[in-house]
Amino acid sequence: MSAAIRIAGLSYVYPDGTPALDNITLEIEAGACVALIGPNGAGKSTLLLHLNGLLPDAPPPAGKAAVFVGGAPVDAAGLTAARRAVGLLFQDPDDQLFCPTVSEDVAFGPRQMGLEGPALEARVRETLARVGLAGYERRAPHHLSRGEKRRVCLAGVLACQPRVLAFDEPTSDLDPRGRRELKSVLAALPVTRLIATHDLEMVVELCTRAIVLDRGAVIADGPPAELLSDEPLMLAHGLETPHILRHRHPHPAVRHG
Repeated sequence: MSAAIRIAGLSYVYPDGTPALDNITLEIEAGACVALIGPNGAGKSTLLLHLNGLLPDAPPPAGKAAVFVGGAPVDAAGLTAARRAVGLLFQDPDDQLFCPTVSEDVAFGPRQMGLEGPALEARVRETLARVGLAGYERRAPHHLSRGEKRRVCLAGVLACQPRVLAFDEPTSDLDPRGRRELKSVLAALPVTRLIATHDLEMVVELCTRAIVLDRGAVIADGPPAELLSDEPLMLAHGLETPHILRHRHPHPAVRHG
């Protein structure tokens, strides 16, 4: 069976000449929960934006794709399919919330895909319940807490029934309750999850694999507890071993190169 995500030799330079990704090659298994970690500027967000064709600005022509979702290339011909297959949640939920009510926000994506009437209403109700927001249909998004906004964004993406979810710093700026509620929702999702984050405690709690990026390259790839316990590796790449692992003996990480 094809990997949920396959990246083969992906490089990217921003228009101003800043290099962002350097020959990234990865495979993500279907159903896995994988963390992308690294310092600011490592290329994590840039990598996520390639998964559904938001980058590069001009999608590659047929036969030139470096990103594949479910075996299908993310290229000019496959852009629409890729954007349906990969749901992306931005770091700032206000970038994704633009309707006057929660129900309208959640309904927007599936409505664009042709869902209407009772089926659409049922999809909205079911998806809001799935993220712990049953009964929020008539609420105004701008009146919600940060954590609730994040879960509305997640509901809007889930309502489109993607095969892959990509998260950019999902727990940033959340209070402990918001973080706990969102983490519970993420843990229960049955789809492939790729999470770019600085929340290393969450990585240990949720993810079965962690990938360290720095200066656009894959530095290390392995089980989170082993990789994050490697304090020299963490310090060399702008990270720290999370508190919940500090009592454990360090193990060697699985490194590239």
